[in-house]
Amino acid sequence: METVGQEKKNRQNWLRKMAGTLSSSTLLTQTHLVFPFQNPWRTLNSSFLVNIEKRAHTRCSAKKKIGFVDQILDYIEGGPKLRKWYGAPELLQKDGSVVEEEEDYPEDEVRDAVLVTDGDSEIGQMVILSLIIKRTRIKALVKDKRAANEAFGTYVESISGDTSNKIFVKKALRGVRAIICPNEGFLSSIESLKGVEHIILLSQLSVYRASSGIQAIMTNNPRKLAEKDEQVLMASGIPYTVIRAGMLQNTPGGTQGFSFEEGSAASGSLSMEDAASVCVEALEVVPKARFKFEVVNGGEKVSDWKECLTRLMEKTKL
Repeated sequence: METVGQEKKNRQNWLRKMAGTLSSSTLLTQTHLVFPFQNPWRTLNSSFLVNIEKRAHTRCSAKKKIGFVDQILDYIEGGPKLRKWYGAPELLQKDGSVVEEEEDYPEDEVRDAVLVTDGDSEIGQMVILSLIIKRTRIKALVKDKRAANEAFGTYVESISGDTSNKIFVKKALRGVRAIICPNEGFLSSIESLKGVEHIILLSQLSVYRASSGIQAIMTNNPRKLAEKDEQVLMASGIPYTVIRAGMLQNTPGGTQGFSFEEGSAASGSLSMEDAASVCVEALEVVPKARFKFEVVNGGEKVSDWKECLTRLMEKTKL
């Protein structure tokens, strides 16, 4: 069995070998960049990776451009360049291990973190990456804490536990101002969301309700969870945003426009990458009570998300 150090060295050697035959433009034509290791966190959508890289270079255009391999290694390993770019704290010891943070948090701690539920799902990872770009303090609920730490290092406080446990949930919500739920099921399992100021739910409910035949049978349970999640939100008294997305597709984001027409989610589709970006942009527009809108890929180009979502919010009040 390989040690963690051997596995890391093998991964770096493999990336250097790949960089000898692949350029970033070549990767844009690939559907996935799959790392040959048994860890789902290392299966990345290549176009999303390149989009993240481009946004990173926009923030540090004055710095010397680094090689393609270094860009990937910095991204995967949470290397010094990426830590410097995004201001992550230097919490790595000389041997590369992560310094454990304090388990206890003061009750009066400033609430400045965003909690991402189902953080080790594909859509959850995309949300996390978008938040990292915005230099957001991130907490993530994951099934495999070790894999999450290896994937995102000190950028994310990964938490693993039973969401039906009140003590665990209270700990998970400490310091959290907003929650992004990229999948259904979390809200319906929680008894208290005390202290949270904004909840964003990415909902596929319109898609589930439009399903028929075998598809309707297959989505019956997710539909029930999605319906219960929305019921919990309505009864919570916490400002919330429900993003009714069309069928999520594993296609490159940032290449199409959008449509926010009522009824579009039932028959339209939305890039998973675009869905993740919309969830993060919605953090900037907090409703007084509730805000619900539909979104699919379409012809409308959005340059100012805050203005766009504010306009949609005003429209829903009419």
